[in-house]
Amino acid sequence: MLTFLLILLALIAVLLTICVVRAVQLKPTAAANARIDLHNGPEDQRYGARLSRMIQCETISKRGEYDEEKFHAFHALLAELFPLVHERCERHEFDGSLLYKWPGKRLADPIVLMSHQDVVEAGGKWEQAPFSGHIDETGRVWGRGTVDTKGSLFCIFSALEELIAEGYAPDGDVYIASSCTEEISGPGAPAIVQWLKDHGVRPSLVLDEGGMILQAPIAGVSGLYAMVGVVEKGYADVKFTARSNGGHASAPTRDTPLVRLGRFMADAEDHSPFRKELSPTMVEMFRRLAPNMIFPMKLVMANLWLFRPLLTAVLPSISPAVGAMMGTTLAFTTAKGSDGLNVLPQTAYVTGNMRLIHHQPGPESIAAVSAMASKYNIETTVLYQDEPCPVVDYQSRQFHLIEEVCGQVYPGVQVSPYVMTGGTDAKFFKEICPNCIRFAPLYIDEQQYGSVHGLNENIYQGALAYGVKFYKQVIRNSRKISG
Repeated sequence: MLTFLLILLALIAVLLTICVVRAVQLKPTAAANARIDLHNGPEDQRYGARLSRMIQCETISKRGEYDEEKFHAFHALLAELFPLVHERCERHEFDGSLLYKWPGKRLADPIVLMSHQDVVEAGGKWEQAPFSGHIDETGRVWGRGTVDTKGSLFCIFSALEELIAEGYAPDGDVYIASSCTEEISGPGAPAIVQWLKDHGVRPSLVLDEGGMILQAPIAGVSGLYAMVGVVEKGYADVKFTARSNGGHASAPTRDTPLVRLGRFMADAEDHSPFRKELSPTMVEMFRRLAPNMIFPMKLVMANLWLFRPLLTAVLPSISPAVGAMMGTTLAFTTAKGSDGLNVLPQTAYVTGNMRLIHHQPGPESIAAVSAMASKYNIETTVLYQDEPCPVVDYQSRQFHLIEEVCGQVYPGVQVSPYVMTGGTDAKFFKEICPNCIRFAPLYIDEQQYGSVHGLNENIYQGALAYGVKFYKQVIRNSRKISG
């Protein structure tokens, strides 16, 4: 027995030594000390002033309430701000959504650059009025849409405007796609895709919103990273219905519909029915982030061959954001019970919004949660379902192009693939392009990241010049991803 224990301790010591050595060998990368100088010169101020005008043109989209005139006003502003684009490019409109075609020399495959026009509502108390486009003394442009996504839309239009002014002719056709229904998953992007399909357009790259340039994208990681979305989860809206004979609230029975729904929701939150896995994309993300992690995290990430099962088990409880990348999620969103304050409901329901992971797609994820609901005598109805999008290979020419251009525009900033937990219009383009990359090439700080769909959305006007340069370089280098 003593010999066995000594051998076991020796093996553990060897194992720990190997793990420590592997972690120590991971030296910090240039991203740890990278910085972005946000200038505030004449060009930056000109860009900021033009974006400010786009912000002042309110383009909120709401389900069931469509005001096309507000988008026509925004289109008129685009024509004023970017006259060369409107002079040289074909323009197609689909009930307020836009598609521009800049004809190329047919030496390269077409590419599509995307950012939507519409924004979400802007309630609550803001430091600056949400549609003021106020530019403060630090160079921040304030307002709904600065980050999501008129900032990147401005950069796309500016890139084409400046290249046209320089006399540049693209190798292949360049498209700008901008729907006015992205925030409500409406018909804008599907109409654009249908037009492209009808005209035989097969882009080699679709570049839409998604990740951005972030400092310390995950707690415990230092440095500047370009987080490039290569995975977009599927989507489903599901209704969970509980029934009973109803009755008077003065003599309640046990296990009424609302009580059963409550128990089910608590169970689903405490004991998720969905499998958590570290996908190849997440493993690659951790591999790229690991050199700039604090040592305990580096020790684990450098030795996933050993710690992967443990990491898979504990990560969702440590970081909900990372946990959302690892599996299907379910968020309960609306509820309905009795119409009377003193009446037990005969029927009550809650709805859940699901984001479907690739390793457990729609039918399997919905079956898992339906089985849990049935234990509480609850029916499950799928209201809407859209399967996960194709995963973009981080070793593809398209991804390497984004890496190359990031290196040119943002020296030292490290590029990392990651799993998108939200949705984009790019999902509609999967029919015509297998390489839909989700990345808006703008630097934002922690407050700006948190302001998306929240209060006090703003962006540095000094970040815009970098974004314009990025899109110009993508267009110039598009021939590298053709064929």
